[in-house]
Amino acid sequence: MGKALIVYGSTTGNTELTAEMISDLLEEKGWDTVLKNVNETDVEELAWDYDLVLLGASTWGDEDIEIQEDFADFYEEMDSVSLKGKRVGVFGCGDSSYTHFCGAVDAIEEKVEQKGGTLVCESLKIDGEPDEMKDDILVWTDDVMAHAR
Repeated sequence: MGKALIVYGSTTGNTELTAEMISDLLEEKGWDTVLKNVNETDVEELAWDYDLVLLGASTWGDEDIEIQEDFADFYEEMDSVSLKGKRVGVFGCGDSSYTHFCGAVDAIEEKVEQKGGTLVCESLKIDGEPDEMKDDILVWTDDVMAHAR
């Protein structure tokens, strides 16, 4: 089907679990996936020969949007790379009781568009535990695949 890079930053493990679930679903549909913790990823990899790039980060903070600490530096480094022609999906975990529910997802979407990337579909925002949102993750992953080419 295609080749996808999935880069995630996770503190509590929820975003990591979501990334793993997405990777498994893509692989079940014949995609070749590369799943990487943001700490083990160089921002230049976003421009490599992938049909799809998926970026995931959780949101912290109530006063301001705080991108997950491991993903924050990567987010800033994204200024140095072009995403022109790249098909991108964004996902993240958060808590809807906070003012900026999944605000990191919104910030990453904006950065992707600034860098010339194309968002393939509406982003996935997980409220609470990913295990409780498996159906939403499945539907989103199917949507990503349908719009990835």
